[in-house]
Amino acid sequence: MPAEQPSTCEKGKEGEDKAADYLAGKGFEIVTRNYRMKGGEIDIIAREGESLVFVEVKSLPSGTAETLAIELGPRKRSRIIRTAKYFLLEHPEYSACLIRFDVIALDVPGLESICHMKDAFSESGIL
Repeated sequence: MPAEQPSTCEKGKEGEDKAADYLAGKGFEIVTRNYRMKGGEIDIIAREGESLVFVEVKSLPSGTAETLAIELGPRKRSRIIRTAKYFLLEHPEYSACLIRFDVIALDVPGLESICHMKDAFSESGIL
């Protein structure tokens, strides 16, 4: 009998673990993972120096850079930004931090196996 394939949830957790390890190895302090509120989630929230970084992790082994752009469409970015604002309201201790939105793409053909896009988007759109 063949081994069971990991569920989408398990694959997502594996990807987030890989991304968190990568960030920690680059000197980021992981503040929290899988921060959720009604209508939104942020995969990883981390500190890098004076910046608070909201990180979206995407594993797309059968995707492309174009698939990644579609996955991070305006609606998804808006949810992430709204969730980040809610986090900041709940955690005023980060009010003096610079805010940044990064994307870590894992296993996307044509990109590095871990592709870290710093400052990938802002409230006004993709940078």
